[in-house]
Amino acid sequence: MLVGYARTSTLDQKASLEGQVRELGAAGCRRIFKEQVSSVDVVARERLREALDFIREGDRLVVTKLDRLARSVAHLLEIVEALRAKGAGLVVLDMGVDTQSTTGRLMLNMLGAVAQFEREIMLERQREGIAKAKAAGKYKGRKPTARAKADDVRALRDEGVGVTEIARRMGIGRSSVYRILENDNPDEGERK
Repeated sequence: MLVGYARTSTLDQKASLEGQVRELGAAGCRRIFKEQVSSVDVVARERLREALDFIREGDRLVVTKLDRLARSVAHLLEIVEALRAKGAGLVVLDMGVDTQSTTGRLMLNMLGAVAQFEREIMLERQREGIAKAKAAGKYKGRKPTARAKADDVRALRDEGVGVTEIARRMGIGRSSVYRILENDNPDEGERK
C-alpha cells in the first residue's frame, strides 16, 4: 500500500498542502496523512507519527519532496530506518527515489547530505550578514514585543488580573509576564 504524507510549515500555505495531497493521490496513495506544522517541531508532528505507526510490511511512505518529510539528514535516516525495520520503504516523488532499491537508498543519502549542507551554508551566511550589520551599527535584532508591553502588564497586575489572563490578553507567553514582573520585584519568587 502507498501511504502519503503531506506537510506545510504554516496555515497560510493551504494551496501548497492541497497540491501535495493531489500529487500523492495521483501517485496512487490510498491513505494520506497531512498536517501544517514546522519541520523543526518534531514533537508536534503527530500526523507523521501516525503515518509511521500505520505503515505495515511491504508498504511505502510517499512524499512529494524530501523537505516535506525531514528536517536534517539525521532525522531522514531515523525515518528511513524506522520504515526499514517494518519492512517498508520511502518514495520521494520529485526525485524519483524509492528506498526499496539499493540505488534509491544511495541517492536518498546523497541528496539528504547535500540538502543539509546547503542549509548550513545558508545559516552561516546569515550569521555573517548579521555580524557585519551589527559591526556597522545597522542591525538591532528583533524588537522585544513583550518588553514593549511591560507597562500594560504591570497595569493589569495592579488591577489584580492573574498571570495567565494577562498573558492571554497581551498575546505574550506566561514566562514573559513573569519576567516583566520579576524585574519589578526580584525578591518576589511566587508564581500565581
